[in-house]
Amino acid sequence: MNQKDTATRGASMPAALCTKYGPPEVVHLGQVPIPVPKDEEVLIKVIASAVNSGDVRVRGLNAPGWMRILMRLIFGITKPKNPILGTVFAGIVVEKGSKSKHFQIGDEVYGQTGMRMGCHAAYLAIPEKGALTLKPKNASFEAAAALPFGGHTALYFLGKAGIARRQDPQVLIIGATGAVGTAALQIATAYGAKIVAVSSTRGAALLDQLGIEERVYYDQEDFLKTSNTFDIIFDAVGTTSKKETAHLLKREGSFVTVDSLDVAPERTAYLEDLRDRFEQERYRAIIDKTFALSEIVAAHRYVDSGRKKGNVVLRIQEP
Repeated sequence: MNQKDTATRGASMPAALCTKYGPPEVVHLGQVPIPVPKDEEVLIKVIASAVNSGDVRVRGLNAPGWMRILMRLIFGITKPKNPILGTVFAGIVVEKGSKSKHFQIGDEVYGQTGMRMGCHAAYLAIPEKGALTLKPKNASFEAAAALPFGGHTALYFLGKAGIARRQDPQVLIIGATGAVGTAALQIATAYGAKIVAVSSTRGAALLDQLGIEERVYYDQEDFLKTSNTFDIIFDAVGTTSKKETAHLLKREGSFVTVDSLDVAPERTAYLEDLRDRFEQERYRAIIDKTFALSEIVAAHRYVDSGRKKGNVVLRIQEP
């Protein structure tokens, strides 16, 4: 028998459903059964999630050429296999599978589901050994939901570029004010990096808040013409290539980009790292706007607009 919140058994829940590919308006609210956790899963009452670039990319099947074919094979040929999008969550454990040992009912947790998605709903069943851990004690559910997507991605790609082994690395971060970019700025700063941030002038105030002095505004000048060279170039939005930026790299420099088949894996260790940084006030949750679940179409439109700075949080329900 599962240890359970009997109020959830046999009931339905609200969810944002994407039943075909297309513009933001294809997403709509609906009712679906509350999932039943398997033996080694926990059921989470989702309090907050986020709408990120991955969600709008899947919803709009937004990829060039043959990548669209690959996306259809992964996510669904004619429509998403899982109509509930959303890859990050923060919430409360309300039910445990019979073999679940690591979490207790009432634990406040946060995590990431990756390509399995499913977070834009009132409840989520997830393996307890998945990318799941206790949320930062000093974080609201909204702040916790803003941590995983950008934080995971930045930790992975900066780690891949060898930031930990470089002495006072010089780092260029392209797309510095998005969810991934703001995470990368904070993590690179913690490694003592000398950072040049690339953003539009609309990101100036946020860069000021994050203490980033060196920046290039792409709506005023071409950052590819800078005279600086870098140990690491991290394209956090996927608008450039290694070939285009090769002249900006030092001899042993590394170019990494989110626009590749390489994706950040869901790792509990990353979540624990971000939790520690947040609790020690060495890392901030950057939230641009917060929408209610009922405003899901507006949230998708805003992310589609390209104007967001940091994260767009989705408030699912009250704790």
